[in-house]
Amino acid sequence: MTSTIKVKSVYEPADDEDGTRILVDRLWPRGVTKEKLGIEYWSKAIAPSTELRKWYGHDPEKWEEFCERYRRELDDNPEGVQELLHHLKSSVATFLFSSKEHRLNNAVALRDYLQQTHPKSIKKSRV
Repeated sequence: MTSTIKVKSVYEPADDEDGTRILVDRLWPRGVTKEKLGIEYWSKAIAPSTELRKWYGHDPEKWEEFCERYRRELDDNPEGVQELLHHLKSSVATFLFSSKEHRLNNAVALRDYLQQTHPKSIKKSRV
């Protein structure tokens, strides 16, 4: 099955169009209950390393380098990538992130990585 991946903040309400909801952060988001988040899978192992996350610090000037470093981490984690792809069971999946930065975050970088490395499984979109 081919999936479209959407990206959404954990602080935005869930809706019927989210499809499979997957948390792609290493840390559980502050102030959010499991019930409110309504995730089907928490992909801790696919999130950026603590070192990379701290280095990046959501500095827009580091975005391109962050994406390159994260891509290398993902390339070195084929089991984690395959496990995540296994959880993309519906035509739509939503990657959830807890960053205040809505455009330059790990969920966006992960979606773009999967679109490039698994084009037969992931539809190209900027949703």
